[in-house]
Amino acid sequence: MEKQLKKKLNWKKRIGLVLLFLLVVIAGGSVWYVNDYYHADADETAPYLKSDDTVTVTGIGNGLFFDGKGETEALIFYPGAKVEYTAYAPLMYELASQGIDCFLLHMPCNLAIFGVNRADDILDTYDYEHWYLAGHSLGGAMAADYAAKHTEDLTGLVLLAAYPTKDLRDSGLKVLTVYGSEDGVLNREKLEDGKALLPENATEVCIEGGNHAIFADYGKQKGDGEPLITGQSQKQQTVDAIRLLLNGADQ
Repeated sequence: MEKQLKKKLNWKKRIGLVLLFLLVVIAGGSVWYVNDYYHADADETAPYLKSDDTVTVTGIGNGLFFDGKGETEALIFYPGAKVEYTAYAPLMYELASQGIDCFLLHMPCNLAIFGVNRADDILDTYDYEHWYLAGHSLGGAMAADYAAKHTEDLTGLVLLAAYPTKDLRDSGLKVLTVYGSEDGVLNREKLEDGKALLPENATEVCIEGGNHAIFADYGKQKGDGEPLITGQSQKQQTVDAIRLLLNGADQ
C-alpha cells in the first residue's frame, strides 16, 4: 500500500514537472515573439516626431497626436503587426500637414488584435466633425472590425494593404483601400474576397511599384517584394488618395 502511494506521488510529481516545463516554454516563446518586431528607422522618423510651425506632435496616453492646420477632420491609425508604431510618423505628419489631424496609436505587444478598441478613448476625448479610422496590414483588419461596430461614430475607413472580415456593405462609410503592386505580404485572394464586404462606392488604389513595408519606415519585411519606387513616393501617393477620399472625389 505504501509502495503504491509512493508511485502515485512520483507520477504526480512527474506530471507537475512536465506541466511546469511546458509553461516555461510557452512563456519564453511568448516573450520572444512579442519582442521580435520591426523597429522604426530612427534616422528616418526622428524629424517627424518633433513639433514645428506646421505640425505639433504631442504624446498622448497610447500614442502620438499630430495636430496640423485641420479643425474638422481627424484620422486614427492602427499600426501593422509587430511594427513599432513610430515607424508611421512620417505618414501621419504629412497627413496632418495637409489638414487631417492624426492619432497614431501604440498597440499592446505591437499587435492591434490586442488593442482593437483603443480608438474609444480618442473618440471620447476629442471633438471633430468627421472621424476616419485607418490601419496597415493587421492594423487595417482590426480597424475594419472596429468600424463595423461603430459606423455611427465614423465617416470613413482607410485600409493600407488590408481587407475587412466583417460586412461593411451597408455601413454608409467612405472606404479606401491602398496597396502596392509589388506587395509580397498581402494575401491577394483575401483582398479580392474582402471587396464583397465593402460598400459599392468603395475606392481602390494600387500604387505601381509600391510594396508592403514602405507605407512606413521600418526596413524590409520578410516575404515582401522589392519596391520600384521610393518610400517617399508611396507615402505621398497614399496621402493624395486619402485627401481625395475626404474630399468625396472619385479616384
